[in-house]
Amino acid sequence: MLWCDMEGVACIENWGQVNGGAELYQEGRVLFTEEVNAAVRGCKRAGVDEIVVVDCHGAGGVFSFRSLIPERLEPDAKYVFGHAWARYVEPFEQGVDANLFIGAHARSGTPNGVLSHTVSSEAWYEATINGQPVGESGIAAAIAGTWGSPGVFVSGDEATVTEVTELLGPKVVGATVKWGLGRFSALNLAPADARRLIEARVYECLNARSFPPPYRPDAPVTFRVELASVDRASSFAGRSGVRLTGPRTVESRADTFWQAWDQFWYRM
Repeated sequence: MLWCDMEGVACIENWGQVNGGAELYQEGRVLFTEEVNAAVRGCKRAGVDEIVVVDCHGAGGVFSFRSLIPERLEPDAKYVFGHAWARYVEPFEQGVDANLFIGAHARSGTPNGVLSHTVSSEAWYEATINGQPVGESGIAAAIAGTWGSPGVFVSGDEATVTEVTELLGPKVVGATVKWGLGRFSALNLAPADARRLIEARVYECLNARSFPPPYRPDAPVTFRVELASVDRASSFAGRSGVRLTGPRTVESRADTFWQAWDQFWYRM
């Protein structure tokens, strides 16, 4: 299963490249699609039986979770469009051997994390699982881990590869395609070089099958988010299993991370 985002793609360092309808969005879509294609080719070379690609980028409006360009997509994979972020779990009920994070970005507040944020740059400051700060890749890995499915690969900037490796363990295979010089500046690989690196490293990862263990936080699991402002907290009031622990902090507690996430983030 490939969880695919835009901000970690080589030569993307501007919101205008990732926001639907913006002047540079089409350029960003091409760069995004071709890095995803490279990852799919790596999976195919490794003999993967079934490849499910999820467009995880909320570009805004009609473009949310529809940023991949259909006509350019690599064949012999299945592609999920239009599904709310981190809600597509049906494959886990059948069994997912490995999760790959393509075009991933660093969590909110990361020094030199290109376009760093967690879920919403406007609404969230920090998210933690059992006190451990996590970004979007960590949240996705914890969802997968509920079903015993490991996160095994990440591509993105140097800060993101470090973040995911430190969270999931040294067996995670990373492909660094750019180095942050700030939040909106990066030293990048050329797109063709980034794609070759991703394909090669995905193949290496899946062919070796030396995966880290699934990320399964100890029960009971507490998912906590520090919100950007007090008005953001009102939408969480009254949800089962969710409580406000401060003027702009909210916690969700359950036996598994998926249950904690499901009651916290139930938008479909």
